[in-house]
Amino acid sequence: MKLLTGNDLASGAVTWWAGSWWSIHIEDAVDVGETGEAILAREEGARRVNAPYIIDAIATPEGPRPAHIKDRVRALGPTVRPDLTLKPADPQAGEWVI
Repeated sequence: MKLLTGNDLASGAVTWWAGSWWSIHIEDAVDVGETGEAILAREEGARRVNAPYIIDAIATPEGPRPAHIKDRVRALGPTVRPDLTLKPADPQAGEWVI
């Protein structure tokens, strides 16, 4: 399974390709498979996200899970403080708290 990820231009939030739009929720991400490079080129040209790239992932019953720890942290938050992790489909997950 291959996923496309990047960062939102306005907020810097981690984003995931959801098929026709970008989402801050990893569970919305779709497998880009063999079309990943074409989507990557198109989205880089459209400048909707910053520095998009393709990652390996594993399909789980809860949704896709990035294969590498770096991308798991990007998707779910820190591994040492469960209270700081992003909750699935949390409507405020990408908001800044001041």
